[in-house]
Amino acid sequence: MSNAPLMPKATAVWLVDNTALGFDQIAAFCKLHPLEVKAIADGEAAQGIKGMDPVLTGQLTREEIEKAQNNPSYRMQVQESKVRVPENKRKGPRYTPVSRRQDRPNAILWLVRYHPELLDAQIMRLVGTTKPTIEAIRTRTHWNSANLEPMDPVTLGLCSQIELDIEVEKAAKNAPKPMEGEEPQTLMPVDETTSEDAIAAAFSTPAPKTREEEEEVDADAVFANFKSMGEGDEDEDER
Repeated sequence: MSNAPLMPKATAVWLVDNTALGFDQIAAFCKLHPLEVKAIADGEAAQGIKGMDPVLTGQLTREEIEKAQNNPSYRMQVQESKVRVPENKRKGPRYTPVSRRQDRPNAILWLVRYHPELLDAQIMRLVGTTKPTIEAIRTRTHWNSANLEPMDPVTLGLCSQIELDIEVEKAAKNAPKPMEGEEPQTLMPVDETTSEDAIAAAFSTPAPKTREEEEEVDADAVFANFKSMGEGDEDEDER
């Protein structure tokens, strides 16, 4: 169980108004800063918040309050609830609200295109879909493939950025490592790509050939054409 009470500020308001506890004691119990409790007592904070009795909610006992009032150094503890509520374990794909389901194929396309290292099971956890749907979008056989646009699932509200980062990190760890002696493919350093020589080479256009260069290159081809034409005339004369 959490060490902080339910509705800490409302509990602090009630303790300030109904007990003689010190600010430090109330702050320690409610997990607040002592200055924040002082502001509540001065009416500068938590205005409009109705106090909540922690005794009625079963988080504190009268004996614990009296013990703390008699000993300023004593720190009260939240009473552990006797009722155990089992945690709901989600099974199967993530539930997607009806209003967001039409955006799910676009999110799948974004994940397939920009994070191809993700497994189908990871995509299913992120956006709550099925493996046949992922395969159809990946192979462009989905019935609405022509109208799909890649859209970030975080922006669409289908998953959180933390969940996406965790899945991407897992996929990167499970990716096959390069073979020994094989250098990993990396981008060129910024210094090389932004140097004056690199920029000049990228935007420069080849100089046009001079007339002398063109004649040198095409001379053999021209004489070969003349020779073939002469042989064709001789054949016609013989006929």
